[in-house]
Amino acid sequence: MRQTAQRGKPLYRRAPPPKTYRFDARLNEEQKLIIQRAADLEGRTLTDFVLQSAQAAAEHTIERRARLILDARESEVFARAILSPAEPGPVLRKAARDYREKTR
Repeated sequence: MRQTAQRGKPLYRRAPPPKTYRFDARLNEEQKLIIQRAADLEGRTLTDFVLQSAQAAAEHTIERRARLILDARESEVFARAILSPAEPGPVLRKAARDYREKTR
């Protein structure tokens, strides 16, 4: 892909996927004004600002929740494995024998 001289931004961009879903929200005046002001400051439309902000917040929430659940589960499994390791099973014993034979 060709690059421009400015900060390595792509010269050509792929078209975004078509938008097929609609999202409606009702705002009070204060919400509208503050969101519009933020969008204006970033040079974006109100819709673009709201959708990008909502998507970023959703991704952050999902990542944070998934990390907490996985970290807790994985920590428990790891601690259990360290405190009381399982004996090697037949597959691991065979793999160890095969390794020793091949590396002699």
